[in-house]
Amino acid sequence: MSRVFRLEPSAPERDQAKGGIVAGYLSPHPPHLIYADNPPQNEPRSTGGWEVLRWAYDEVRRRVRAMKPDVLVVHAPHWITMVGHHVNCVPHPRGLSVEPIFPNLFRYHYDFRTDVELAEALVTSFENHGLVARAMREEGVRVDYATIGALHMVNPKWDIPVVSISANNNPYFYAEAELGQMEVLGRATRKAIEQTGRRAVLLASNSLSHLHFDRETPVPEDMSHEHPYNNSQYRADMALLETVRTKPSSALKTAIPEHIAQTEAETKSGSLTWLLSALDWPATTGDVLGYGTIIGTGNAVIEWRCHD
Repeated sequence: MSRVFRLEPSAPERDQAKGGIVAGYLSPHPPHLIYADNPPQNEPRSTGGWEVLRWAYDEVRRRVRAMKPDVLVVHAPHWITMVGHHVNCVPHPRGLSVEPIFPNLFRYHYDFRTDVELAEALVTSFENHGLVARAMREEGVRVDYATIGALHMVNPKWDIPVVSISANNNPYFYAEAELGQMEVLGRATRKAIEQTGRRAVLLASNSLSHLHFDRETPVPEDMSHEHPYNNSQYRADMALLETVRTKPSSALKTAIPEHIAQTEAETKSGSLTWLLSALDWPATTGDVLGYGTIIGTGNAVIEWRCHD
């Protein structure tokens, strides 16, 4: 499967353009979205579904291409590491990723380029900020579906280099207790991006409420069966999104832990907190581009733009 990749800019070119984070997106990864999109990389075929979320991603794609970033940096909750924060430093990951719960929906052939210079700089920056960090350099290690899901939905052409960061497993046990460490991870990410002069778009691969149905419908994309898991999960999602829409992102320092306490939230993996910290908790509101449920889980596509 052929790909066209952007050439690395020369040092003078990089000096002329201001590096840094240009935008960040909450980019949920349910495999159903790729299944519904029917890309050539995914083996299963569908008749569509979950259109509102997929249309939101269409708008993200348009905006990201207009920004012309050098790199997409993703933090994904399903690349779980037991000790510390790992960064994929493999130059050319390629292989087949199968979603373990929904292999009937997601068997994806991936083939992309890593920005190795930035990946190595992230490992160093994490360590300099007092975090346990490791560089993953083992060729052939399978890339998880949450990483692929966010990256594909934002850039299905795969023509922008990427860097992926793991989710330390502690947050899955201790809920919001580890979000402070994710703030440090975000600051360290921003530092490495600025030092390398990259123009970066960040992706937090999180759903919101994450209770889901335990029975699949005969036709997975039959939207007549799609609805929130229950009203309390939905209302908690709406309360969080109202804060996103109406208040500066600093208000989410309180709202995210409250949402975690009220729901079975995937944000406890820390991706959203990492994203907002890397953006330095912008004083602007977030732009909610779409919300929808997938097997009962709440998913929102949201942009926070950095202004020069």
